[in-house]
Amino acid sequence: MADFDILISGGGVAGLTAACIFGNAGFSVLCVDPAAPVTDRDAGGSDLRSTAFLQPAQALLERAGIWDRLAPHAMPLQTMRIIDAGGAEPAPRLVRAFAADELSDLPFGWNLPNWLLRREMLARIDDLPGVEFRPGTGTAGLLTRDNEAIVTLSCGERVTARLVLAADGRNSPIRRATGIKVHTTRYGQKALAFAVTHPIPHGNISTEIHRSGGPFTLVPLPDYDGMPSSAIVWMERGAEAQRLAALDDTAFEAEMNIRSCHILGPLKLASRRTLWPIITQRAERMSAQRVALIAEAAHVVPPIGAQGLNMSLADVAALLDLAEKSPETLGDTAMLDAYHRARHADIMARTTGIDLLNRASMVSAQPLRDARAMGLNALYALAPVRRGLMRLGLGARGNS
Repeated sequence: MADFDILISGGGVAGLTAACIFGNAGFSVLCVDPAAPVTDRDAGGSDLRSTAFLQPAQALLERAGIWDRLAPHAMPLQTMRIIDAGGAEPAPRLVRAFAADELSDLPFGWNLPNWLLRREMLARIDDLPGVEFRPGTGTAGLLTRDNEAIVTLSCGERVTARLVLAADGRNSPIRRATGIKVHTTRYGQKALAFAVTHPIPHGNISTEIHRSGGPFTLVPLPDYDGMPSSAIVWMERGAEAQRLAALDDTAFEAEMNIRSCHILGPLKLASRRTLWPIITQRAERMSAQRVALIAEAAHVVPPIGAQGLNMSLADVAALLDLAEKSPETLGDTAMLDAYHRARHADIMARTTGIDLLNRASMVSAQPLRDARAMGLNALYALAPVRRGLMRLGLGARGNS
């Protein structure tokens, strides 16, 4: 029976990041995932979504020795722009920009494609002698004791770990094995994710366009085939999203150009389209005996304000701080209770806030759209409030 400090169930972006971070800190790590990661943009099954690493997340990646691999591919996000296009016609009627230089000399964040993140993180794992990644292997059983967890893998092997990290998604098998319950909110929404090229440079500006059904978000990517490029997440009510997904490329491009308000000129598809369900979900607890929940095993939010994976990396950062403070008590009850206290209140607040923003973005009645625009204008007009919202978006609390 093999022994590890940490077993990570789940080899998505969050799980691979955690493997790199804890391996770099000197812990022995086994990361397993039943699926092999797809690390080529155009391969079937590749994750065409992108992730904006906000300042605290980028600092964590730098601390773990991953950032040097990612930086050459990262697109800085200097400005977060919100456009309300909720008038009678699908055209901008209110544009407000939140500039990073109001807070610091750094960008808000850096955007990277998810398939590329997997590729570079696997390369980093290869350089870490204490980390083992086993694609094609999942978790089949969990038995926890006061001093260790015994995990049965899908291949039949059993391993022991002082701490098990559940990074195995919104339907987490490890979470189910612990009996931790979740609260789920369904919106009847889906998100289309894809990449585009456009003639007008994005200028390192991330843009959310609000009309109805959910935001249409454009996030800067490096140039593709010699043209400026962006990643798009287009949220709509389920039936409409399904209709859009079924259109041929020409018809789809016509629809997305109307929805984009032509802010970057004519958009041209530069990838296939993928469809994702939109929910809010949070676990009642962040931990159980010898188990910590991170990422979508603990919380799922709609893709608004680049919060999803940044919340996940805040989970990893909290665990790393506790583990490095007292390595000998890794995974014990006191450590995991401290982890729950460190993260649960922030997750409750952020999931609630994003839920409200998503509901506001979905409204279709004209008076409600008008109220949404008035609210955005009022918040933006007050400089202390505007800067406070930006700090909260980056993960700060209170007046810090």
